[in-house]
Amino acid sequence: MKTLKLFMILALSLCISLPAFAGESLMMATTTSTANTGLLDKLIVPQFKQDTGIEIKFVAVGTGKALKMAENCDVDVVLVHAPASEKKYVDTGVLIDRTQLMYNDFVIIGPESDPAKIKGMKVVEAMKTIAEKQAAFVSRGDNSGTNKKEISLWKTAGLTVPDKADYYVQTGQGMIATINVAAEKDAYTMTDRGTYIKYSHTHNGNPPLKVLVEGDKVLFNQYSALAVNPGKCKDAKYELAKKFIAWMASPAIQKKISEFTLLGKVLFTPNAGK
Repeated sequence: MKTLKLFMILALSLCISLPAFAGESLMMATTTSTANTGLLDKLIVPQFKQDTGIEIKFVAVGTGKALKMAENCDVDVVLVHAPASEKKYVDTGVLIDRTQLMYNDFVIIGPESDPAKIKGMKVVEAMKTIAEKQAAFVSRGDNSGTNKKEISLWKTAGLTVPDKADYYVQTGQGMIATINVAAEKDAYTMTDRGTYIKYSHTHNGNPPLKVLVEGDKVLFNQYSALAVNPGKCKDAKYELAKKFIAWMASPAIQKKISEFTLLGKVLFTPNAGK
């Protein structure tokens, strides 16, 4: 009897010590950049499981597809980088609790020979020059956050997107694949800095395509997490999504994000609560 009581006490104490959501899983749609850089596989997924007992299952797609998955009730949370598009989904009630978490910036890259001579230009000048010289440009063309930003840059430069022009190629693929196509064609493309650092890392720090346009404030690239509204999707795991978002915004994880580097370079700068 004493042995049974002792066993029950030990079992109860073990249950109390386990995280409340241990053994559960959270479905997330996120961007290719968070996956390509290794941020998810090497930091976020294992650390969240260690800290909470919750497993993150994710699909890495363009932001447009990630937001659509939320609308279709296929995921519980999204981690994306297209603020204007995110706002539309918040306004319709599909997504709630938008929390900014980190940022990097976009850069325009191209061959070192720089055939259109855009190096060091401001973005608007660079886009106009590429169009005027009909220099080869490769676009993701996939409605991703990066693609949305690229389209906005053509418009900011007072131009229509040259999607029918011979010099403009749309891959319909992710960022690394698009960069590789641009390298094959000696073309320009636009990418987020984190993915470019990863690309550079795979080429031992000496990639075929170089950063030519950077530093313009319009190239700021904010990443945020949003929970799927259980009022719209009855099966959405809202409590788990809230826990994940709060965890990502916590000082400890923000610090880990700031320390996540490749080639000695920070891939994302945390800015939760700012």
